Amino acid sequence: MSDILENIKQIRTNLRYSQEYVAEKIGIEQASFGLIENGKRQLKYETLKQIAMVFNIPVIDIITYPDVYIKKDSGLPTNRRVTLQIDIDKISFWRAGIGNKKQKKT
Repeated sequence: MSDILENIKQIRTNLRYSQEYVAEKIGIEQASFGLIENGKRQLKYETLKQIAMVFNIPVIDIITYPDVYIKKDSGLPTNRRVTLQIDIDKISFWRAGIGNKKQKKT
């Protein structure tokens, strides 16, 4: 995860965006964004998606930075393997109406 956080920081500084600017765009306080960027607060996938939108790049490009993601079937050589592990918050999962629902018998 620290690689992703470092990538976020590096992309943000390359774009010359302040923490305050990115935080405002994703709807959180600058202090909260700073805690996320420094690994002191958990980065949720939803927040990562919002950051990617601010940066105007796909999430996968944040993960693989400085390389960019190349689709396997593009015919271009690919030599980098990326594994994305996401912890799903059970409460959010259940709020979305998914999980542990009894199926109706037909």
